[in-house]
Amino acid sequence: MGKITGFMEYQRLEEAHEAPAERKKHYHEFSRRLPDVQAAVQGARCMDCGIPFCMNGCPVNNIIPDFNDLVYKQDWQRAIETLHSTNNFPEFTGRICPAPCEEACVLRITNDPVGIKSIEHAIIDKAWEEGWVDPLPVKVKTGKRVAIVGSGPSGLACAQQLARAGHQVVVFEKNDRIGGLLRYGIPDFKLEKSTIERRLEQMRAEGVEFKTNHSVSDAPVGNGNSTPVILDAATITDEFDAVVLTGGAEQPRDLPVPGRELNGVHFAMDFLALQNRRMAGDKKVQDLLATNKHVVIIGGGDTGSDCVGTSNRQGAKSIVQFELLPMPPDLTNNPVWPYWPQRLRTSSSHEEGVNRDWAVATKRFVGAQGKLQKLVAARVAWKDGRMQELPGTEFEMPADLVLLAMGFISPVQRVLDAFGIDKDARGNAKALTEGRSAYATTAPKVYAAGDMRRGQSLVVWAIREGRQCARAVDEFLMGTSLLPR
Repeated sequence: MGKITGFMEYQRLEEAHEAPAERKKHYHEFSRRLPDVQAAVQGARCMDCGIPFCMNGCPVNNIIPDFNDLVYKQDWQRAIETLHSTNNFPEFTGRICPAPCEEACVLRITNDPVGIKSIEHAIIDKAWEEGWVDPLPVKVKTGKRVAIVGSGPSGLACAQQLARAGHQVVVFEKNDRIGGLLRYGIPDFKLEKSTIERRLEQMRAEGVEFKTNHSVSDAPVGNGNSTPVILDAATITDEFDAVVLTGGAEQPRDLPVPGRELNGVHFAMDFLALQNRRMAGDKKVQDLLATNKHVVIIGGGDTGSDCVGTSNRQGAKSIVQFELLPMPPDLTNNPVWPYWPQRLRTSSSHEEGVNRDWAVATKRFVGAQGKLQKLVAARVAWKDGRMQELPGTEFEMPADLVLLAMGFISPVQRVLDAFGIDKDARGNAKALTEGRSAYATTAPKVYAAGDMRRGQSLVVWAIREGRQCARAVDEFLMGTSLLPR
């Protein structure tokens, strides 16, 4: 490493961000990348630790020590080359990835980990600023055609890799814009959509074709300006040499309690997607807003956090967030990797204002004339993995809007059924990740990657699977592949 003692000399520095009271007034990104000199200092904190566990903690296996050292030496062009060698879209992960690499950092055992995510953010944003992110079109085409169904991070990564291998790639998306969950799910204050657009321009220049308002055995979500197209699975399989399914795990977990049918109880993604559409300039968007309402968010993960930030910006009267599990350990006693999921996390949205409550189970919703008015919940305890309601702890609270953010259970089953694909026990496309049949489903010529195969997961896992699936498809089409895995 360029600065052997850097981890002893320098402290972790977080990215500059707008104060909560100010950023709640708008939907734009409020964090700024580290200036070059500060990024170099943070890169100097990377230890000569011998075994870079950070690379194992990162699903795409970013070559983290190398780009940290290059940033320390201010060799930014080699840094972006190193970063792009493993990650197609560091501008996405540098903004919305929860950074499991930092939990795996050796320095994390006794100190604050290296700010890997902020360094990644700095590298890619500087690369865009300097004009170093150019299209990489191939000169020789293979003549093979690949259809990719779903334009989230997995589908986009797979499409870009296959296009760079010389194949003709067509990406089908059921919505009216490309991006999947990045487009209609992640709030603009975490990921402005111009970040997606500039990468799509690069991919178009590399030969990737995008078709919106196209769906397989499901009603597309159009914008009113285009005619929705229903795709036939058999026809796609016949017309293309390979098909890759990269749709998301879009089936949300429901809460079947009395009163679920009341007007005012909604899935979180319906709420978030509508706000994305407003930000995109769509007209006549459904009037599902938190403005002047008592909002209760059920679910303590990232989706619930995004609902908190959006509700604050819409001017909610009050915001409460319930989590069924007990409160994680205090931050000073938090376990390190690989016990990363057990960490207590306070997101930027939580900092903007919310009443968080743990070990709470919602029992029923109460309303009048079909409209939600309040919810009834109770305290619970967990023993040997079993939940028990604590006697005498039932309580109620006002609720005009309840958002269910309890995760997702599977992909849309109709898509898998249309292709006749076998499923695993959780309803995902059944496909292995190793061997000659990696990512291949039980349907001939049909592959699956990302949440469609592994279930609900992180954007960085989606990118990894998209890249690996691209190599598997390339090997299937050509007999061998030079694409990195």
